[in-house]
Amino acid sequence: MKTNKKIGIIICNRYSTCAGGKCFKALEQRDGVFSRYSNDEVVIAGFANCGGCPGGNIEYAPEEMKKNGVDIIHLATGMIVGYPPCPRTEYFKRFIEERYNIPVVVGTHPIPQKYWNVHKNLNSWNTKFWKEVIESNKANLDIRKKYN
Repeated sequence: MKTNKKIGIIICNRYSTCAGGKCFKALEQRDGVFSRYSNDEVVIAGFANCGGCPGGNIEYAPEEMKKNGVDIIHLATGMIVGYPPCPRTEYFKRFIEERYNIPVVVGTHPIPQKYWNVHKNLNSWNTKFWKEVIESNKANLDIRKKYN
């Protein structure tokens, strides 16, 4: 049975000019973490950036998204693959869930292979939190290459 979901996406301010192409493609094709919506109709009801370090917009964007009926917020893959990965991602997730009572998923489109290679060599994702995030965002090699 299909259900309707409204999602919000928050991107890293480093990518504030991003038009969301990879995120929208992944949602349409249900790649990466968006595979969780394979049986759902999904509407993007919010798209914002974090406001720049230290993430000032994290305090306000989720409130607006909640007013628009967002069921779940995704912190975009850019927070995972930036150089360095956003060091505040775990806190943003906890804050939004606590303050706004909205579940947060870290990731949107699968990690592109070019980022995968560099971050693996740098051991960027070597904490418990990042290992869990990577597990749900890694996809397979062919899909990672598709997002290069």
